[in-house]
Amino acid sequence: MARRKYVEFEDDDGTMLRYVQHPHGGGLVERGAKVHPTAWVSPTAYVDPGARVGAEAHLDDGAWVDREAVVAARARLGKNTHVGPRAVVGRGARLRDGAKVAGEVRVPDFAVVGPDAVVHAA
Repeated sequence: MARRKYVEFEDDDGTMLRYVQHPHGGGLVERGAKVHPTAWVSPTAYVDPGARVGAEAHLDDGAWVDREAVVAARARLGKNTHVGPRAVVGRGARLRDGAKVAGEVRVPDFAVVGPDAVVHAA
């Protein structure tokens, strides 16, 4: 018996979203997202539609990259972090465990966001 190679979720508006496991880490990536093959997506992390994750980025357990957000190359998202819709995490930036970035906010290249911190628009 063949196993499905995807998981489906129903979005708030009733749209069915299909997620596949990323080959490097096994986390869930929605089919409309783009994740570089060298990025690490932990098994309990997920990447929503339209999001992009760059080369050698690392998404730890429970990390969530929301719709149309960008995680640049070599950025690292700690455990249970959230990158809001259309937010950008710059190259080499670090989000410590529990950090949250609000929608449409940009975290500069190589910045460090502390544990459980919330980054809002200025």
